[in-house]
Amino acid sequence: MTRLAITKTPKCYVGGAFIRSESGRTFPLHDAQGAFVANIPQCTRKDLRNAVEAAAKAGPGWARRTPYNRGQILYRLAEMLESRTSEMAEAIALDGAATLKAAQREVAATCDRLLYFAGWADKYEQILGNTNAVASAHFNFTVCEPMGVIGVIAGDAAPLLGLLSQVAPIIVNGNTVVAHVSEKHPMPAILLGEILAVSDLPGGVVNLLTGFRKETLPTFATHEHLRGLDAVVASADDTKALGLGAAESVKRLHTRDAATLDWTAADTHESAYAIRDFIEFKTTWHPIGA
Repeated sequence: MTRLAITKTPKCYVGGAFIRSESGRTFPLHDAQGAFVANIPQCTRKDLRNAVEAAAKAGPGWARRTPYNRGQILYRLAEMLESRTSEMAEAIALDGAATLKAAQREVAATCDRLLYFAGWADKYEQILGNTNAVASAHFNFTVCEPMGVIGVIAGDAAPLLGLLSQVAPIIVNGNTVVAHVSEKHPMPAILLGEILAVSDLPGGVVNLLTGFRKETLPTFATHEHLRGLDAVVASADDTKALGLGAAESVKRLHTRDAATLDWTAADTHESAYAIRDFIEFKTTWHPIGA
């Protein structure tokens, strides 16, 4: 008797565990030839709120780790991703996001980008922090601190490279992330969740949600426990909704225009100043001689 292969049941990665959508809803994913592949969880606002709670719980422990240790963990994640290059490239090419050769190049570029930000983990403080000359008898210095839970809304271009180019500079400084992954090409993020689950990254530091961005975008914009938001936007309506929601909930907002994004441009996306986007600066005045 011919054996039937065991097909993958895609699940989201939240709080270090694999979940189905709270609503039980799914949407179909088809390959480049139009054949059915799998049902993808259609996450809701409730799933988003649960993911924020998981990220908030993981935040203090992640922020207390030494910068050197966070760099080690990102480096290890790049190692693990590279060891599964073939599988990840197939996931990217599955539904036509790229050709297989282009997908292999995307995985390699993603590994390089993770290594880049891993290298900055114990160095960005020296670049972004400062000692300040003041006109009084004080030693004045500025240090960098994480903001907390940051929301990420990924675009559809370069679904793996784009997602981790947004996530890596956010988590390297001690923040945690709740990310809505590519709506059209979710399989790379599904596989990424499986890699994260067996990596050294603590559960809850990175949480990945699939589904339709129109359903979760308003909640990303207005959720008061999200202290910042990095979003790829494709329309003026999305930009306006994010802007109004961020103003109402007093969160830092960084938007990227999907029409002009090129995630392969290292000179644009590899910089210590990408880390600065979601850092709080604390300045201390210490009396000299005290």
